[in-house]
Amino acid sequence: MKIKIKRHKVQCVGVCYGRNGNNLPLAEDVVNLYKANGITSMRVYDPIVETLNALKDCNIQIMFCIPNDKLQALTDPKEAYNWVVANVINYIKQVKIRYIRTVGNEISPLIAGSSQFVPFLLPAMENVQQVITAFRLNNRVKISIAIETGLLANKYPPSQSTFRGDVTSFIKPIIEFLKQNNAPLLANIYPYFAYIGDPDHVALSYAIFAQPEPDSLGYTNLFDVMLDSIYYAIEKAIGENKVEIVVSESGWPSEGGLGGSMGIATIYYRNLIGPAKSKAGTIHKPRKPIETYLFAIFDENLKIGAETKKHFGVFYPNKTQKYSYFLVLVELFKLLFVYK
Repeated sequence: MKIKIKRHKVQCVGVCYGRNGNNLPLAEDVVNLYKANGITSMRVYDPIVETLNALKDCNIQIMFCIPNDKLQALTDPKEAYNWVVANVINYIKQVKIRYIRTVGNEISPLIAGSSQFVPFLLPAMENVQQVITAFRLNNRVKISIAIETGLLANKYPPSQSTFRGDVTSFIKPIIEFLKQNNAPLLANIYPYFAYIGDPDHVALSYAIFAQPEPDSLGYTNLFDVMLDSIYYAIEKAIGENKVEIVVSESGWPSEGGLGGSMGIATIYYRNLIGPAKSKAGTIHKPRKPIETYLFAIFDENLKIGAETKKHFGVFYPNKTQKYSYFLVLVELFKLLFVYK
């Protein structure tokens, strides 16, 4: 059964194309899989020539990343020019490049594996933006960065959310840059990790859009809470909210540990992109459709860390789809009678 991407609450649904596996299809076959399933947005983690060539002359728009190890070099305007020409200008006539996301994954002063890149981040973004603007592509290609909710303090209620004091000097100039260039902030939103981090207090039904009654603030799901908390933090950082949010990753594992289940993941994906989200927007941002990228297209067997990280794909590496909606009924029964 094909995944049919429905545009209800979410304005646009893309799927991330991770390549951290030794059994994955060729890029051309991956692009054909996107086409066959009506998926018109792809996110990749670096501008691989094989992928860009496979995307030529098709209706799939792409978001790609600047890898961490390129950032320092891109603080040199000449290197930024060369990088943009090689990865954007050489393809822009045939490939629908929409976003350039700086850094391969969330960068933060709080994360030991990425904090060393903080000094290079904004200068690299500014240099790349200057080249994009010089080629008159600034209305077509947007430069951004993805964050995760660990940068926030006072996450609930969302209206009290702010960026942590020890990251304000890092994040505020970036948000100002995004506002100036009419670019969105990218955010990785995973109710799954919030659930497994505190399963005694985060109800599974709340995490997967299956809670029938709203909480005291009117929220029926954790995804909207997390998204609104970022919107409120942006407003407090710059005194207004002129910056939109694109959800650059969201997903649920099908196996491998606590909460990892085919049935649970089926409910999560169905409710994220399907008719249960027919009312656009969140409580704080009503009638504002959400551009969202599912993570990920395939299971990736070389992922390190928890076993669940290897099972976030919506397809198996042999290109067969994992999920079927009959699993929803089974899992709903468990939510009512088995799970707490």
